[in-house]
Amino acid sequence: MASKSSRGPVDLPGFFADLVRCETRLYNALNDRLRERHGIVTSQYESLRFLRDHPGSRVADLATEFAIGIGASSKGVDRLEKQGWVVRRTNPADRRSSLLDLTAAGRQLIEAAEGTFTTTMTELTADILDGPSGAAAAHFLSELRATLEHGQIGLPTG
Repeated sequence: MASKSSRGPVDLPGFFADLVRCETRLYNALNDRLRERHGIVTSQYESLRFLRDHPGSRVADLATEFAIGIGASSKGVDRLEKQGWVVRRTNPADRRSSLLDLTAAGRQLIEAAEGTFTTTMTELTADILDGPSGAAAAHFLSELRATLEHGQIGLPTG
């Protein structure tokens, strides 16, 4: 069933397809550019950026932020740790978990990769986001994300 808007009905299957295909194409384009220039993929970029902005996070914090399972999050951190970009340290409040921090190499990598990310996103979206509907689109996606997160919708079950 189509939802109503001030401009007429919204084609929900079409909207969903557009949203998912845009995300996939942006993610893949960023993957290619980040891999080419920095030897990382988009998921690694996002994890490193999160850990830079939230030092001392746990694997569970990454899982919550990216709506992925704890196991997938832990394996991702294992790969970052193996590369020497992240270190685990014992959580003094709960010795069963670890706190995560970027190493100097991880900080250096994310700073360099952030420039590539910004340049690539600008190249791919500037014509649209700088237009009259760009701010509204960004606001809409922010509101939709906040609503879904507040309702804990779409979290993995395992």
